Amino acid sequence: MIVFAEQEQYLDEAAAVAQHLHMEVTLSEEEAGQEELILRYGEKGLSLTDSLSGKNVQQLRGDFTRMLPRLRQANLEREFLVKAARIKGSHEWERRPKAVDATAGLGEDSILLAAAGFEVQLFEYDPVIAALLRDALRRAAQLPELEAIVSRMRLQEGDSIRALRQIGECAREAERPDVVVLDPMFPERQKSALVKKKFQLLHQLENPCSTEEEMLEAALTAGPRKVVIKRPIKGAYLAGRRPDYSLSGKAIRYDCFTIARG
Repeated sequence: MIVFAEQEQYLDEAAAVAQHLHMEVTLSEEEAGQEELILRYGEKGLSLTDSLSGKNVQQLRGDFTRMLPRLRQANLEREFLVKAARIKGSHEWERRPKAVDATAGLGEDSILLAAAGFEVQLFEYDPVIAALLRDALRRAAQLPELEAIVSRMRLQEGDSIRALRQIGECAREAERPDVVVLDPMFPERQKSALVKKKFQLLHQLENPCSTEEEMLEAALTAGPRKVVIKRPIKGAYLAGRRPDYSLSGKAIRYDCFTIARG
């Protein structure tokens, strides 16, 4: 993989991304075109692509502006994730409820939660996906309609399982998250030929979750009031554990574990 700067004016930003990811940076389309995957930095920010030209180019870029219709209050209240993550009585709290998105990806679930009033800690293990998400947050913060929402989102690159365990071991009651959201990538066998391009590229970077038991146990160990797990509508329960209840849409199911606090 290589980082390609579309024009010289973007070279400094592209070089910073390359340095963080320990990659080479180039202004040459010919050189970039020899790589299987390319991180492209230009006018629209950072994107991941498998080619710089051609008819069937796959491109992945974080873009929260596409979420704006879903972030409108009337539509937000109909989002199953928001319904699943709600904590009874939280509107009466003196603070905002806290959520951990342990598998942030490109942050679409996180921004729904942030728009619904949560302070959201995002974890993304893969450094390339984290770079795409960081750039999307940067661009969103410059837009008046998204600035306040993304100000409630904090990204941390790294292992969320370890972080959740540390929260459980060290955090005071007031510092524990109210909700932990898990969205392990769907198993390969459940993908179809019509799977969206963004997921085709994501699967080249990250394998489907193979540590289901560790992930669920870490989420429970963090001591939240609720754990919410995103699953295919007919998918098996994560780690084979039946939740307390589920909320289902047309294609996605949210399995919820509720935890009583002393």
